[in-house]
Amino acid sequence: MKESAQAALSFIRSRADRLGIAPDFYESADIHIHVPAGAIPKDGPSAGVTIATSLASLLMGRPVRPNVAMTGEITLRGRVMPVGGIKEKVLAAHRAGIDTVILPQRNRKDLEDVPEEIRSSMRFVFIETMDEALAHALVPAPDREALVASA
Repeated sequence: MKESAQAALSFIRSRADRLGIAPDFYESADIHIHVPAGAIPKDGPSAGVTIATSLASLLMGRPVRPNVAMTGEITLRGRVMPVGGIKEKVLAAHRAGIDTVILPQRNRKDLEDVPEEIRSSMRFVFIETMDEALAHALVPAPDREALVASA
């Protein structure tokens, strides 16, 4: 978990300018990532995409879409790596009422393990980069022209 959080923060720092975040945000912000039960060993890392998306959401002021779940590990350059437990994660998302799941492209084949009635009731977005994850997970930024026109 610690490595996932560090990779996520490093990715956000490297993309700050492109994401519209002050490049030196980390100098004036104290960021603490707390994952309850995070010290309990897992089969492998899979929270990088989610942690990076959460950090981007916070720092950009753009909420994560409420109907979206995601999984995947990231590299320092923002590439999304495959993870295990796709069937269990998709079933848990379905039970929670989630209708869209963002998954690593290399996990596409793992959906075969998910029952067809579940697969057909959900939307799956396969990604290779964090930029793609953010585009699908975050609520779009307000249109500046529309904001000015309504003022």
